[in-house]
Amino acid sequence: MDYMQFVLAPQMLNGLALGISVILVALGLTIIFGLLDVINMSHGEFYAVGAFGALALGALGFNYWVLIALVPLFLVPVGVLVERLLIRRVYDGPDRHVSTLLLTFGLGLIIEDLLKILFGPNTQRPANPLPGATEFLGIVIPTYRLFLIGIGIAVIVAVALVVYRTRLGAMVRAAAFDRQMAASLGVRVGWVYSGAFAFGIALAGLAGVLLAPLYSVFPTMGRDFILLAFTVVIVGGMGSIWGAVVAGVLLTQVQAVSALFISPVWADPLVFGVMVLVLMFRPQGIFGRIGHA
Repeated sequence: MDYMQFVLAPQMLNGLALGISVILVALGLTIIFGLLDVINMSHGEFYAVGAFGALALGALGFNYWVLIALVPLFLVPVGVLVERLLIRRVYDGPDRHVSTLLLTFGLGLIIEDLLKILFGPNTQRPANPLPGATEFLGIVIPTYRLFLIGIGIAVIVAVALVVYRTRLGAMVRAAAFDRQMAASLGVRVGWVYSGAFAFGIALAGLAGVLLAPLYSVFPTMGRDFILLAFTVVIVGGMGSIWGAVVAGVLLTQVQAVSALFISPVWADPLVFGVMVLVLMFRPQGIFGRIGHA
């Protein structure tokens, strides 16, 4: 009982806090892929932009609680411009998957270098807006991690409700299923595509803001974090929102709990091993559909 209360349960809650953040990034990836059929290799860099945005604006005197809404809103027009000026020019071609992958990979490198030029290569960390710890169900957990879990769950539920329970979500899903049919019914497919891409990177930026007080902020941070987010999308099923949620919780719990019994060096390979097993026995992912493209 003592082991469960003082070791295992806090580790699982820490894993849940990380999982919620990974899910926010993975949701953006899966929305972009599910609608545009684009694997956005620059997604991790937009996560880093969110973290650096919180760091820079916080240094200018902006309240952290304002930044949680302000930084994702700033990324929305950025996402619209990227989709309209860059991605839209290549994803209708015969080799759209290769073209968009190379384009977004190059865009990620550019963003990463810009962050190095603007902020330098050194590691930085903003102040924790909720210092201290809180007792929750008999478990002592840092207050900010508890807040992160709560706000993350609220955002995930809100995204699911918008996608599955609103007229806007119906238009998005219709455009993803059949672009020409949706356009013939009066859906402005071009703006739906731009909005979906912008919304996806706004979620990545939100994750960056939320994780900035917990983890170090540095220009290449997106490169490391996005590997786990892509693993979540693949295991959950490309294009599946609930798949990203289930896989995000599952994989981060595997990573967190395994670190108690084996060297942390092996925690990441174990997570990727789960992905390999899923690809071997269910290539479309847990909630994916066979033949989805």
